[in-house]
Amino acid sequence: MSRLKQYDTLLVSDFEEMVYHLPVHAHTYYELVYIYSGNGVHVLNDISMPYSAGDLFVISQEDQHHFRINEITRFIMIKFTDSYFKHQSHTSFNESFTIVPELVMRQKLLKEIKLEFEEPYKTILHNAIDNIILYNKYKNPASSPFVYQQLLSIFGLIKEVILKLDERIDNGLPKKEALISYLHENIYDPQKYQARHVAEHFNISINYFSGYFKRNFEITYRDYINNYRTKLIEKRINSGQVNMKQIAAEFGFTDESHLSNYFNKHHKSRPSVLRKRVLKLAETT
Repeated sequence: MSRLKQYDTLLVSDFEEMVYHLPVHAHTYYELVYIYSGNGVHVLNDISMPYSAGDLFVISQEDQHHFRINEITRFIMIKFTDSYFKHQSHTSFNESFTIVPELVMRQKLLKEIKLEFEEPYKTILHNAIDNIILYNKYKNPASSPFVYQQLLSIFGLIKEVILKLDERIDNGLPKKEALISYLHENIYDPQKYQARHVAEHFNISINYFSGYFKRNFEITYRDYINNYRTKLIEKRINSGQVNMKQIAAEFGFTDESHLSNYFNKHHKSRPSVLRKRVLKLAETT
């Protein structure tokens, strides 16, 4: 994986593409990516998020990402180094301004879900981007107090969105115990433990649910379900009291072959191999 370097404190790129010109990559700088037009998928740290006009993504040095373009997309990329906000002589943060852009760019939450800008924030963001684009056409934006203020306004909008996300996540999602209890009760019904169904059951957005689960359990939702199912299947096999056809039916597999392929993928061994070991052990005891 390549890591792109930048020595200028601030650069603004404005371009259109139908095929994104970079593979999965990381940066030595921070990057705000604004989708001016078009749509596709942004893959950030292996999490795929659909994008469309008006979306904004924040990328820091710890991240890796790339874009899969469905419709020709105009990207506005505002790239700045650690020194940009620290060495501004024309203005500075005061005590009432509590946003530190570098910390915002590293917010884990903003890498797991897509920022949702409602009005009037969406229009304000678009206008700020237009102002930066226009200035960039004529002058170097790195030393401009005007561009600096536009960027501060963008981070102010991001802060507003973060506050709303905190309210929706902290107040709208279930307690960890309630969620796990629900999953364990419904692990035998593939329809009921689908992420979308679980989110609907607890009356939350699927976009927030996936990020919430990973933050609270330090594992993706899909991996948790697969690990738990595999352990339960292993216990059924080890019990020696049910056959493969019964186990397949119990866990909602279409047939024994489907069960065997699933178990082999997540357990790295076939159920038949494990069953033979159980039978052999039973014969010796």
